[in-house]
Amino acid sequence: MRKTSWKPGNMLYPLPAVLVTCRDLKGNENVLTIAWTGTICSDPAMLYISVRPSRHSYGMIKETGEFVVNLTTEKIVRETDYCGVRSGRDEDKFAATGLTKGEAEKVNAPIIMESPVNIECKVKDIVPLGSHDMFVAEVVNVQVSTEYMDEKGRFELEKAGLLAYSHGTYYGLSEQIGSFGYSVRKK
Repeated sequence: MRKTSWKPGNMLYPLPAVLVTCRDLKGNENVLTIAWTGTICSDPAMLYISVRPSRHSYGMIKETGEFVVNLTTEKIVRETDYCGVRSGRDEDKFAATGLTKGEAEKVNAPIIMESPVNIECKVKDIVPLGSHDMFVAEVVNVQVSTEYMDEKGRFELEKAGLLAYSHGTYYGLSEQIGSFGYSVRKK
């Protein structure tokens, strides 16, 4: 396979496309689509989101130090895209998209009921990086949709039809092609 060099840039794809929900101290709420997110530690459970300081949600999250990461699915791909291209300064995105608002249990922020997983977070650090600031956060609670629980209590997230984002395009993650350790398992 031949290669060519490009200028340095972010080509680490695919990424999760998530909806981040937040509420300021006055009770104003917003939903923001984020692709710059990921796990940074398992014990304690921590993740990050990177947000442009110009985004409406940035000030809310900075003010309260709390937010929720809501995983997205193929069923809400249109709403996910909409929340990334419209500003909460101009409209209520819950009303505009029809997403159902619920409440987080450990942070003061809404959750999205259509999301199979809602990850409640408290900011531990804000790292200015250039175009985006990274909010490093501890996971303080996780809510999961019971519709993906099997009869033995196993959470079957693979049945949710999760979304991924790759270079400007959304993709569904519905086909399993392997599992951890399958390449070395004895047959």
